[in-house]
Amino acid sequence: MPKRSYVSSVRADAAAEKRSRVVEAATQLLREEHSITAFSLEAVAKAAGVTRLTVYNQFGSRQGLLEAVFDDIARRGRIMRLGEAWAAPDPRLGLDLLAEIFCEFWSSDPAIGRLQDAMLVDPDIAQALGERLGRGRQIIGALVGRLAEGRATAAQQRDTADLIFGLTGFAMFRLLAPGRSAEAVCLLVKTACGDAIRRMLPNAS
Repeated sequence: MPKRSYVSSVRADAAAEKRSRVVEAATQLLREEHSITAFSLEAVAKAAGVTRLTVYNQFGSRQGLLEAVFDDIARRGRIMRLGEAWAAPDPRLGLDLLAEIFCEFWSSDPAIGRLQDAMLVDPDIAQALGERLGRGRQIIGALVGRLAEGRATAAQQRDTADLIFGLTGFAMFRLLAPGRSAEAVCLLVKTACGDAIRRMLPNAS
């Protein structure tokens, strides 16, 4: 019995190592290619030195592989720190922190750009990755609601939260990034988010 357990453990470790190798190969391919159309299970399998069937068995589909790549980048890019923004005692500081977290994440890996491109051309991928980013929108809505405290209508709060979500998104980061450091982009985004709050609460201090 112990021998079987040992064999199972070895196999599990080997499978985990192979999965990690495939994810890294997929991420590197996304970094190097200029178009998402070049990304395929066959191309990733070749880069990882495994068979296409191995990749398929691990991830099920191109979408499943892209989701795994996104989750790995999200972990390394510390996107899970969004919970810190939600828990901030001061919602204004929470929004500033949220902008910083997103800017750090968007700048953490060039592969993110290809993943965003995949969302534009594949509705299933857009839904899967959009659900992962949806938590950020929820946190923004909660922080805006705490700031409003009955001083803005529900429609004004929704408009403000949507605007801030757009300002802190990848499309805005990509637009502002050329010729600017990630820190400079973040400062612009935080300033614009502050302007959005002042538009919602023009008489607030």
